[in-house]
Formats: sequence, C-alpha cells, structure tokens
Amino acid sequence: MAIIEERLKERGWLLADGATGTNLFDRGLTSGEAPELWNADRPEEITRLYRNFTDAGADIILTNSFGGTSRRLMLHNAQSRVHDLNKRAASLAREVADTSGRKVLVGGSVGPTGDLFAPLGELTEAAAVEVFVEQIEGLKAGGADVIWIETMSALEEMRAAADAATLCGMEYTITASFDTAGMTMMGLSPANMATSTLGFAPAPHGVGCNCGVGASDLVCSVLGITEAVPDAVVIAKANCGVPRVKGDSVVYTGTPELMAEYARLARDAGASIIGGCCGTSPAHLAAMRDALDRHTKRARPDIDAVVAALGPLVAPPSTATSSRRPSRRRS
Repeated sequence: MAIIEERLKERGWLLADGATGTNLFDRGLTSGEAPELWNADRPEEITRLYRNFTDAGADIILTNSFGGTSRRLMLHNAQSRVHDLNKRAASLAREVADTSGRKVLVGGSVGPTGDLFAPLGELTEAAAVEVFVEQIEGLKAGGADVIWIETMSALEEMRAAADAATLCGMEYTITASFDTAGMTMMGLSPANMATSTLGFAPAPHGVGCNCGVGASDLVCSVLGITEAVPDAVVIAKANCGVPRVKGDSVVYTGTPELMAEYARLARDAGASIIGGCCGTSPAHLAAMRDALDRHTKRARPDIDAVVAALGPLVAPPSTATSSRRPSRRRS
C-alpha cells in the first residue's frame, strides 16, 4: 500500500503544512533571493519553519525545494548545486519529522521549471524529465517519502515530473493552480486535470489544487475534481485568503478563523489532504488542525455555500468554462 493511503486509513484525512516562501520572507528572505539557498546558508531557519508546522499539527511537511531544478537555480548561478540543495532540503525535513513524536510524512516539493514547453517554447518533455530526475534524486537521497509535484499548469510538465518520479522509484502526487477563470494558465479545468493525471502509469497517489487566487476559488476547484473523480485522494492547499498589494509587499487577508472554515469546507467538498499555501502561517495551520480535529463531515457544499462562508470568487469561471460549476450531490 502507498504510504499516503496507509496514513489515510488511520484517520481519513491528513493536514499538510502551510507556506514556505511567504514565511521565509517574514524571516529575512529578500525579493529575488532563492529560498533553496537557505538550505545550505541558513539551515536553522528552514528547520525552525518545518518544526513550527509540525508543532501546529501538520502530518505532511513539504521541503524547501519548490524552485530546486537547474532551470530555476541557474537564475542564481546555482545550477551545479541541484543535488546538494535538494538533498539538504529533504534531510532537514526528515530530521524534524523523525523527532516530532508523531507520524509525519516528508513531501519532496517539485515546482514548475518556469519554461514553456515546445512548440510554444524550447523545452521538450524529454529534456524536462532529465531536469526533474536530477532534482528528485536529491530529494530521494535526503529522505523524502513522496514527491510532491505542485503549482503546475501544463499537462506536459505534470507528465514529465511524474515520469521522473517513477524513474527514481518514488511515489508522487500532483496539484495544479487554477488561477485563470477557473482553469490553469494553460487551459486545464479541475476535472480535466484530475482525469488526465490519474491516467498516468503509474498514477499519482493524490491529485488536487494549490495556490491560485482565493480560498473560495480553490474549494470550488476541489468540487470540480471530486465531481469528476469521487474516489480519488484529493489535495486542497489554498492561499490564506486573498492576496492584496500593500506598498511594496503582498499581504494575505485570511484570518485563522477563515482558514479554519476553509479547512472544514474542503473536507466537506471531498478533500482528504488539506493544507495552506501562500500566506499560511503556523498560527493559521494550528487553527485548521483544531477545526479538522473537531469536525464532523457535513453535506457536500455548492458554490453558493462556499461563497457565503469564505467570500466571493476572485477569478470566477467565464461563461465558456461555467461547466466547472458542479451539481449538488450527497457526500
């Protein structure tokens, strides 16, 4: 049995962690700096963040390796350090997980390369597989339990990362960002993303959504996924409310109370792995853990109920994509 499915059998849901980047900005990371370099330069801060999340109740912590491919690290002249930086990211998380006193999984975070795929760009799918293999080998060496492919928008890139995880002998999950009128930037709907990726061989051990725009939008994406694949392990990792520009920084409007209600609604919508993305602090995560511990699953919500509880959709689907709106169905 896959490790995620094994853990879900014990309770039915798992709490994933909160934000990496925005929390590191609060600790001194500067705009334009690569967070992955802190795995070597400031490992105590990375360990502290991981521990803050496990102390808040996280069952899964993601490694500080979102931009850990050579394609992203070359922007910082660190492309020769891919294996080392990813191994360090995972080994720091492994130590925290193993000393937490609870069962905590380490998810090896793998984000997009930042490049367009052929024919729109120069990166081929075969070349992308090699790029991801290099990163994933480092995460595997550091002790990651599962590869956590996240914030994707193109099916080709999801498939390349999935193939790389398989070549490295690792289980994997996939989440996408539905931030463009209910679709990914490359035009995938939640339902299409889920059905397409679950057709990979081997299939991911979880599919879902992360980041995007607001918490309301993300829960609605979860509804679209669970309508299409009701028996899948579905992941929900929403931003902490809605991002707002304030001066030269971005702040997130979500309170612990809002994120607690988001966690309950995501569970009602069918998600079994629930966490936070940008702006989600350990304090927000602790509120989510408490909410889920006390929660009895309710009837499946519709979009109107989600909006009433969490606020209006930030990027509602256009008329052409309104099929994203799921019908009401019993849980």
